[in-house]
Amino acid sequence: MKLSVKIGDMTLKNPVMVASGTFGYGQEASDFLDLSCLGGIITKSVTLKPRAGNPPPRICELPGGMLNSIGLANVGLERFIEEKLPFLRGLNTQLIVNIAGGVADEFGEVLERLDDESGIAAYELNFSCPNVKEGGLEFSQNANVLSRVTRKLRKITKRPLIVKLTPNVSGIGSIARAAEESGADAISAINTVLGFAVDIEQKRPRIYRGLAGYSGPAIKPIALAKVYEAAQNVNIPIIGIGGIKSGEDALEFIITGATAVQIGAANFIDPRTSEFVLQGILEYGARHGVDSIASLIGSLKPWQESN
Repeated sequence: MKLSVKIGDMTLKNPVMVASGTFGYGQEASDFLDLSCLGGIITKSVTLKPRAGNPPPRICELPGGMLNSIGLANVGLERFIEEKLPFLRGLNTQLIVNIAGGVADEFGEVLERLDDESGIAAYELNFSCPNVKEGGLEFSQNANVLSRVTRKLRKITKRPLIVKLTPNVSGIGSIARAAEESGADAISAINTVLGFAVDIEQKRPRIYRGLAGYSGPAIKPIALAKVYEAAQNVNIPIIGIGGIKSGEDALEFIITGATAVQIGAANFIDPRTSEFVLQGILEYGARHGVDSIASLIGSLKPWQESN
């Protein structure tokens, strides 16, 4: 089965990628799997200056997934270029750098600096982190703000721009459409769902900041619903994220309308999950005589009403 897919002018050898914030900068997982098996690596978010992130406790495991409030902890732009990028350039997979910032100008500064560097295939704009005070959800909860920032960043680079959207909106379709109309080459859907957990013995939130991002198997139906809605509103590729841990999970997203998928929380359980997902897709293709993964994208069949 032909596995390659296109996101803008970027070609992925297969549709399976790893989600930002769940795979570090790639090197951390290199002892566990051959990174060249991936369609692409999306790096941990890169901000202009280093960030220590939020105070602990900032991770909490729950029966259906996990809460996290890391707060975009990262080494900062210059250390990323000096220490992380050389390794990433040497990998036989597409490199997509996730960018975050407190204000629109910070996104622009990071993008301008990275655009001078070789080896980067595309950028994912983190407009939807729920765990920071500035530069988080407001970028993807307001179509006008998203449009203004995306248009500004579109002028800086010719590389593909992928806008990462939040599920924490009443309707993702209009937000996705605003991203497309502002020059985005694709959207990633979804980032984490807002969640909360309480330690009843201490009568305190399990996460220091209280509200946090919820991810894992329990959010897959939510993510699928958002991908389905987005697919009805845009013509650009959608990258599906949320609760994917098997080939079957990934295929649900692809059939619903996603061109590619990202593996997130499952990487913490087993960093080889993306290999298993890819193998599951191949087995499905062989079983059903599928020639190309592209033929499955958006192939969802609605039920027909009986007369």
